[in-house]
Amino acid sequence: MKQKILIVDDFVDTVELLSKRFRAEGYETAAAYDGEQALDQVNAVRPDLIILDIMMPKLNGLQVCERLRADEKNRHIPVLMLSAKSELPDKVDGLDIGADDYVTKPFEYKELAARVRALLAKKEASEKLAAAEKTEALDYLVDEISHEVRNPLMIIGGFARRIQKNLAEDDPNNKYLQIILENVEALEKMVAHLVELKGTAVSYFEETDINELVGAALDIDQYRAKMEEQGVTLRVKLMADPPQVPADREHLLKAFTNFIENGIEAMEGRANQVLTVSSRVDGGFFEVEIADTGIGISRETIKNIYDPFFSSKTYGPGLGLTFALKTIQAHGGMVSVTSEEGQGTVFTIRLPIR
Repeated sequence: MKQKILIVDDFVDTVELLSKRFRAEGYETAAAYDGEQALDQVNAVRPDLIILDIMMPKLNGLQVCERLRADEKNRHIPVLMLSAKSELPDKVDGLDIGADDYVTKPFEYKELAARVRALLAKKEASEKLAAAEKTEALDYLVDEISHEVRNPLMIIGGFARRIQKNLAEDDPNNKYLQIILENVEALEKMVAHLVELKGTAVSYFEETDINELVGAALDIDQYRAKMEEQGVTLRVKLMADPPQVPADREHLLKAFTNFIENGIEAMEGRANQVLTVSSRVDGGFFEVEIADTGIGISRETIKNIYDPFFSSKTYGPGLGLTFALKTIQAHGGMVSVTSEEGQGTVFTIRLPIR
Protein backbone atom coordinates (compact mmCIF):
# COMPACT_ATOMS: atom_id res chain seq x y z
CA MET A 1 0.00 0.00 0.00
CA LYS A 2 1.40 3.39 -1.00
CA GLN A 3 2.31 5.84 1.75
CA LYS A 4 0.39 9.13 1.70
CA ILE A 5 1.97 12.56 2.04
CA LEU A 6 -0.14 15.67 2.71
CA ILE A 7 1.53 18.81 1.33
CA VAL A 8 0.32 22.06 2.92
CA ASP A 9 1.49 25.40 1.49
CA ASP A 10 -0.31 28.54 0.30
CA PHE A 11 2.09 28.78 -2.65
CA VAL A 12 0.42 26.67 -5.37
CA ASP A 13 3.61 26.14 -7.40
CA THR A 14 5.36 24.58 -4.39
CA VAL A 15 2.48 22.18 -3.79
CA GLU A 16 2.30 21.14 -7.44
CA LEU A 17 6.07 20.65 -7.73
CA LEU A 18 6.32 18.54 -4.57
CA SER A 19 3.22 16.54 -5.48
CA LYS A 20 4.68 15.68 -8.87
CA ARG A 21 8.08 14.72 -7.43
CA PHE A 22 6.70 12.54 -4.63
CA ARG A 23 4.21 10.79 -6.90
CA ALA A 24 7.11 9.96 -9.23
CA GLU A 25 8.81 8.27 -6.26
CA GLY A 26 5.77 6.08 -5.59
CA TYR A 27 3.95 8.04 -2.89
CA GLU A 28 0.33 9.15 -2.89
CA THR A 29 -0.15 12.87 -2.29
CA ALA A 30 -2.87 15.21 -1.12
CA ALA A 31 -2.84 19.00 -1.02
CA ALA A 32 -4.06 21.86 1.15
CA TYR A 33 -3.48 25.60 0.75
CA ASP A 34 -4.30 26.97 4.20
CA GLY A 35 -4.45 25.74 7.78
CA GLU A 36 -8.16 24.97 7.86
CA GLN A 37 -7.94 22.94 4.65
CA ALA A 38 -4.99 21.09 6.15
CA LEU A 39 -7.00 19.90 9.17
CA ASP A 40 -9.89 18.86 6.92
CA GLN A 41 -7.54 16.88 4.66
CA VAL A 42 -5.88 15.14 7.59
CA ASN A 43 -9.22 13.67 8.64
CA ALA A 44 -10.23 12.90 5.05
CA VAL A 45 -7.11 11.16 3.70
CA ARG A 46 -5.33 9.97 6.90
CA PRO A 47 -1.79 10.81 5.67
CA ASP A 48 1.34 8.98 6.81
CA LEU A 49 3.28 12.26 6.88
CA ILE A 50 2.54 16.00 6.60
CA ILE A 51 4.77 18.62 4.97
CA LEU A 52 3.57 21.84 6.59
CA ASP A 53 4.48 25.43 5.74
CA ILE A 54 4.63 27.84 8.70
CA MET A 55 3.32 31.05 7.09
CA MET A 56 -0.23 30.42 5.83
CA PRO A 57 -3.64 32.16 5.92
CA LYS A 58 -6.51 31.33 8.31
CA LEU A 59 -4.39 29.05 10.53
CA ASN A 60 -0.60 29.12 10.36
CA GLY A 61 1.54 25.99 10.47
CA LEU A 62 2.23 26.33 14.20
CA GLN A 63 -1.49 26.43 15.00
CA VAL A 64 -2.15 23.42 12.75
CA CYS A 65 0.66 21.43 14.37
CA GLU A 66 -0.58 22.33 17.84
CA ARG A 67 -4.09 21.11 17.02
CA LEU A 68 -2.75 17.89 15.52
CA ARG A 69 -0.75 17.12 18.64
CA ALA A 70 -3.81 17.75 20.82
CA ASP A 71 -5.89 15.27 18.79
CA GLU A 72 -5.59 11.63 19.92
CA LYS A 73 -6.26 10.32 16.39
CA ASN A 74 -3.64 12.49 14.69
CA ARG A 75 -0.93 13.18 17.23
CA HIS A 76 1.34 10.42 15.92
CA ILE A 77 1.46 11.63 12.29
CA PRO A 78 5.00 12.92 11.53
CA VAL A 79 5.10 16.64 10.68
CA LEU A 80 7.92 18.18 8.64
CA MET A 81 7.74 21.97 8.73
CA LEU A 82 8.89 24.36 6.01
CA SER A 83 10.23 27.72 7.15
CA ALA A 84 12.13 30.67 5.69
CA LYS A 85 15.55 31.50 7.14
CA SER A 86 14.08 34.60 8.79
CA GLU A 87 11.61 32.47 10.75
CA LEU A 88 14.05 30.86 13.20
CA PRO A 89 11.93 31.64 16.31
CA ASP A 90 8.91 30.06 14.59
CA LYS A 91 11.04 27.05 13.74
CA VAL A 92 11.99 26.59 17.39
CA ASP A 93 8.37 27.02 18.46
CA GLY A 94 7.36 24.38 15.91
CA LEU A 95 9.75 21.84 17.38
CA ASP A 96 8.57 22.73 20.88
CA ILE A 97 4.91 22.00 20.06
CA GLY A 98 5.64 18.69 18.35
CA ALA A 99 6.99 19.08 14.81
CA ASP A 100 9.32 16.19 14.00
CA ASP A 101 11.70 18.03 11.66
CA TYR A 102 12.03 21.16 9.56
CA VAL A 103 13.58 22.25 6.27
CA THR A 104 14.52 25.82 5.45
CA LYS A 105 13.24 27.55 2.31
CA PRO A 106 14.48 27.64 -0.37
CA PHE A 107 15.21 23.93 -0.07
CA GLU A 108 16.87 21.24 -2.13
CA TYR A 109 14.37 18.53 -3.04
CA LYS A 110 16.92 15.76 -2.37
CA GLU A 111 17.34 16.93 1.22
CA LEU A 112 13.58 17.20 1.72
CA ALA A 113 13.00 13.72 0.25
CA ALA A 114 15.73 12.24 2.48
CA ARG A 115 14.13 13.75 5.58
CA VAL A 116 10.72 12.45 4.50
CA ARG A 117 12.13 8.92 4.08
CA ALA A 118 13.79 9.11 7.50
CA LEU A 119 10.57 10.22 9.23
CA LEU A 120 8.51 7.52 7.51
CA ALA A 121 11.07 4.85 8.43
CA LYS A 122 11.01 6.03 12.04
CA LYS A 123 7.20 5.91 12.07
CA GLU A 124 7.18 2.40 10.61
CA ALA A 125 9.74 1.18 13.18
CA SER A 126 7.67 2.69 15.99
CA GLU A 127 4.51 0.96 14.73
CA LYS A 128 6.30 -2.38 14.49
CA LEU A 129 7.58 -2.01 18.06
CA ALA A 130 4.09 -1.18 19.30
CA ALA A 131 2.68 -4.23 17.46
CA ALA A 132 5.37 -6.48 18.96
CA GLU A 133 4.63 -5.21 22.47
CA LYS A 134 0.91 -5.78 21.92
CA THR A 135 1.59 -9.33 20.70
CA GLU A 136 3.75 -10.03 23.75
CA ALA A 137 0.98 -8.77 26.03
CA LEU A 138 -1.53 -10.93 24.16
CA ASP A 139 0.66 -14.03 24.61
CA TYR A 140 0.83 -13.37 28.34
CA LEU A 141 -2.94 -12.90 28.48
CA VAL A 142 -3.46 -16.17 26.58
CA ASP A 143 -1.39 -18.07 29.14
CA GLU A 144 -3.24 -16.52 32.06
CA ILE A 145 -6.71 -17.14 30.64
CA SER A 146 -6.03 -20.68 29.48
CA HIS A 147 -4.65 -21.69 32.89
CA GLU A 148 -6.95 -19.74 35.20
CA VAL A 149 -10.27 -20.02 33.34
CA ARG A 150 -10.32 -23.54 31.92
CA ASN A 151 -10.53 -25.45 35.24
CA PRO A 152 -13.34 -23.32 36.77
CA LEU A 153 -15.29 -23.66 33.52
CA MET A 154 -15.00 -27.45 33.63
CA ILE A 155 -16.28 -27.46 37.22
CA ILE A 156 -19.19 -25.08 36.50
CA GLY A 157 -20.20 -27.00 33.38
CA GLY A 158 -19.86 -30.38 35.08
CA PHE A 159 -22.01 -29.51 38.07
CA ALA A 160 -24.59 -27.74 35.89
CA ARG A 161 -24.97 -30.87 33.72
CA ARG A 162 -25.25 -33.08 36.81
CA ILE A 163 -27.96 -30.88 38.33
CA GLN A 164 -29.84 -30.72 35.02
CA LYS A 165 -29.72 -34.50 34.71
CA ASN A 166 -31.44 -34.90 38.08
CA LEU A 167 -34.18 -32.36 37.42
CA ALA A 168 -37.62 -33.25 36.13
CA GLU A 169 -38.27 -32.19 32.54
CA ASP A 170 -40.91 -29.66 33.61
CA ASP A 171 -38.74 -28.11 36.34
CA PRO A 172 -38.57 -24.31 35.70
CA ASN A 173 -34.88 -24.31 36.68
CA ASN A 174 -34.02 -26.22 33.49
CA LYS A 175 -34.09 -23.05 31.38
CA TYR A 176 -31.63 -21.32 33.72
CA LEU A 177 -29.26 -24.28 33.68
CA GLN A 178 -29.45 -24.31 29.88
CA ILE A 179 -28.41 -20.66 29.77
CA ILE A 180 -25.48 -21.45 32.07
CA LEU A 181 -24.38 -24.36 29.88
CA GLU A 182 -24.62 -22.33 26.68
CA ASN A 183 -22.41 -19.61 28.14
CA VAL A 184 -19.95 -22.16 29.52
CA GLU A 185 -19.71 -23.68 26.05
CA ALA A 186 -19.03 -20.25 24.53
CA LEU A 187 -16.25 -19.58 27.05
CA GLU A 188 -14.76 -23.05 26.52
CA LYS A 189 -14.67 -22.34 22.79
CA MET A 190 -12.91 -19.04 23.43
CA VAL A 191 -10.27 -20.71 25.61
CA ALA A 192 -9.72 -23.36 22.93
CA HIS A 193 -9.19 -20.59 20.37
CA LEU A 194 -6.75 -18.85 22.69
CA VAL A 195 -4.70 -22.03 23.06
CA GLU A 196 -4.84 -22.43 19.28
CA LEU A 197 -3.62 -18.84 18.94
CA LYS A 198 -0.67 -19.57 21.20
CA GLY A 199 0.14 -22.60 19.06
CA THR A 200 1.03 -20.44 16.07
CA ALA A 201 4.44 -19.91 17.67
CA VAL A 202 5.35 -23.55 16.87
CA SER A 203 5.12 -24.42 13.19
CA TYR A 204 6.23 -27.24 10.91
CA PHE A 205 7.16 -25.93 7.47
CA GLU A 206 7.14 -27.92 4.26
CA GLU A 207 6.89 -27.09 0.56
CA THR A 208 3.20 -26.44 -0.07
CA ASP A 209 0.83 -25.68 -2.92
CA ILE A 210 -1.02 -22.68 -1.46
CA ASN A 211 -3.77 -22.94 -4.09
CA GLU A 212 -4.50 -26.43 -2.78
CA LEU A 213 -4.93 -25.07 0.77
CA VAL A 214 -7.19 -22.27 -0.44
CA GLY A 215 -9.31 -24.81 -2.33
CA ALA A 216 -9.50 -27.04 0.75
CA ALA A 217 -10.68 -24.08 2.86
CA LEU A 218 -13.41 -23.25 0.33
CA ASP A 219 -14.54 -26.90 0.24
CA ILE A 220 -15.18 -27.17 3.99
CA ASP A 221 -18.77 -28.32 4.37
CA GLN A 222 -19.92 -25.62 6.80
CA TYR A 223 -18.75 -22.81 4.50
CA ARG A 224 -20.20 -24.43 1.37
CA ALA A 225 -23.53 -24.82 3.17
CA LYS A 226 -23.44 -21.27 4.49
CA MET A 227 -22.72 -19.83 1.04
CA GLU A 228 -25.56 -21.84 -0.51
CA GLU A 229 -27.92 -20.74 2.26
CA GLN A 230 -27.03 -17.05 1.75
CA GLY A 231 -26.92 -17.24 -2.05
CA VAL A 232 -23.27 -16.27 -2.26
CA THR A 233 -21.68 -16.34 -5.71
CA LEU A 234 -18.17 -17.81 -5.43
CA ARG A 235 -15.56 -16.70 -7.95
CA VAL A 236 -12.22 -18.49 -7.83
CA LYS A 237 -9.29 -17.19 -9.90
CA LEU A 238 -6.26 -19.18 -8.78
CA MET A 239 -3.12 -18.96 -10.89
CA ALA A 240 -1.96 -21.98 -12.90
CA ASP A 241 1.20 -23.87 -11.88
CA PRO A 242 1.82 -21.99 -8.64
CA PRO A 243 5.27 -22.10 -7.03
CA GLN A 244 5.77 -24.16 -3.89
CA VAL A 245 5.84 -22.09 -0.71
CA PRO A 246 7.26 -23.18 2.69
CA ALA A 247 4.26 -23.34 5.00
CA ASP A 248 2.66 -25.01 7.99
CA ARG A 249 -0.31 -26.61 6.24
CA GLU A 250 -2.53 -26.97 9.30
CA HIS A 251 -2.05 -23.42 10.57
CA LEU A 252 -2.33 -21.81 7.14
CA LEU A 253 -5.51 -23.75 6.32
CA LYS A 254 -7.11 -22.41 9.52
CA ALA A 255 -5.96 -18.89 8.65
CA PHE A 256 -7.59 -19.05 5.22
CA THR A 257 -10.82 -20.42 6.71
CA ASN A 258 -10.94 -17.48 9.11
CA PHE A 259 -10.63 -14.96 6.27
CA ILE A 260 -13.29 -16.83 4.27
CA GLU A 261 -15.64 -17.08 7.25
CA ASN A 262 -15.18 -13.36 7.88
CA GLY A 263 -16.16 -12.56 4.29
CA ILE A 264 -19.24 -14.79 4.36
CA GLU A 265 -20.46 -13.28 7.65
CA ALA A 266 -19.90 -9.73 6.37
CA MET A 267 -22.28 -10.37 3.45
CA GLU A 268 -25.11 -11.96 5.42
CA GLY A 269 -28.45 -10.36 4.65
CA ARG A 270 -27.15 -8.36 1.68
CA ALA A 271 -28.08 -8.55 -2.00
CA ASN A 272 -25.61 -9.58 -4.73
CA GLN A 273 -23.26 -11.43 -2.39
CA VAL A 274 -19.99 -12.26 -4.17
CA LEU A 275 -16.90 -13.83 -2.64
CA THR A 276 -13.87 -13.60 -4.93
CA VAL A 277 -10.71 -15.58 -4.16
CA SER A 278 -7.65 -15.16 -6.36
CA SER A 279 -3.91 -15.84 -6.29
CA ARG A 280 -0.83 -14.54 -8.07
CA VAL A 281 2.93 -14.04 -7.70
CA ASP A 282 4.27 -10.53 -7.14
CA GLY A 283 7.87 -9.60 -6.35
CA GLY A 284 8.95 -12.79 -4.61
CA PHE A 285 5.67 -13.18 -2.74
CA PHE A 286 2.73 -15.48 -3.31
CA GLU A 287 -0.42 -13.41 -2.87
CA VAL A 288 -3.90 -14.61 -2.03
CA GLU A 289 -6.70 -12.06 -2.26
CA ILE A 290 -10.07 -12.64 -0.58
CA ALA A 291 -12.69 -10.03 -1.47
CA ASP A 292 -16.30 -9.77 -0.36
CA THR A 293 -19.20 -7.47 -1.16
CA GLY A 294 -20.20 -7.15 2.47
CA ILE A 295 -20.95 -4.29 4.82
CA GLY A 296 -17.37 -3.01 4.75
CA ILE A 297 -15.35 -1.68 7.65
CA SER A 298 -15.29 1.94 8.78
CA ARG A 299 -12.08 3.97 8.87
CA GLU A 300 -12.30 4.10 12.68
CA THR A 301 -12.80 0.34 13.01
CA ILE A 302 -10.32 -1.02 10.48
CA LYS A 303 -7.28 -0.40 12.69
CA ASN A 304 -8.82 -2.60 15.41
CA ILE A 305 -9.90 -5.64 13.39
CA TYR A 306 -7.04 -7.81 14.66
CA ASP A 307 -7.73 -6.94 18.29
CA PRO A 308 -9.52 -10.01 19.73
CA PHE A 309 -11.32 -7.97 22.37
CA PHE A 310 -12.60 -5.20 20.10
CA SER A 311 -16.15 -5.20 18.84
CA SER A 312 -18.64 -2.71 17.46
CA LYS A 313 -22.33 -2.73 16.56
CA THR A 314 -21.51 -3.81 13.02
CA TYR A 315 -18.21 -5.63 13.39
CA GLY A 316 -16.80 -7.97 16.02
CA PRO A 317 -14.33 -10.47 14.57
CA GLY A 318 -13.23 -12.08 17.82
CA LEU A 319 -10.15 -14.32 17.67
CA GLY A 320 -10.40 -15.51 14.08
CA LEU A 321 -8.54 -12.66 12.40
CA THR A 322 -6.06 -12.44 15.29
CA PHE A 323 -5.13 -16.09 14.70
CA ALA A 324 -4.94 -15.51 10.93
CA LEU A 325 -2.64 -12.49 11.28
CA LYS A 326 -0.28 -14.23 13.72
CA THR A 327 -0.13 -17.26 11.40
CA ILE A 328 0.79 -15.17 8.36
CA GLN A 329 3.40 -13.26 10.39
CA ALA A 330 4.86 -16.56 11.63
CA HIS A 331 5.36 -17.44 7.94
CA GLY A 332 7.29 -14.21 7.38
CA GLY A 333 4.34 -12.78 5.49
CA MET A 334 1.97 -9.86 5.87
CA VAL A 335 -1.70 -9.01 5.54
CA SER A 336 -3.15 -5.80 4.13
CA VAL A 337 -6.79 -4.79 4.11
CA THR A 338 -8.78 -2.24 2.17
CA SER A 339 -12.44 -1.59 2.77
CA GLU A 340 -15.28 0.75 1.92
CA GLU A 341 -18.42 0.91 3.98
CA GLY A 342 -21.36 -0.52 2.09
CA GLN A 343 -19.13 -1.85 -0.71
CA GLY A 344 -17.01 -4.63 0.79
CA THR A 345 -13.57 -5.60 2.04
CA VAL A 346 -10.43 -7.02 0.43
CA PHE A 347 -7.80 -8.94 2.42
CA THR A 348 -4.48 -9.51 0.67
CA ILE A 349 -2.23 -12.20 2.17
CA ARG A 350 1.43 -12.12 1.07
CA LEU A 351 3.68 -15.13 1.74
CA PRO A 352 7.38 -15.22 0.83
CA ILE A 353 8.12 -17.85 -1.79
CA ARG A 354 11.57 -18.42 -0.32
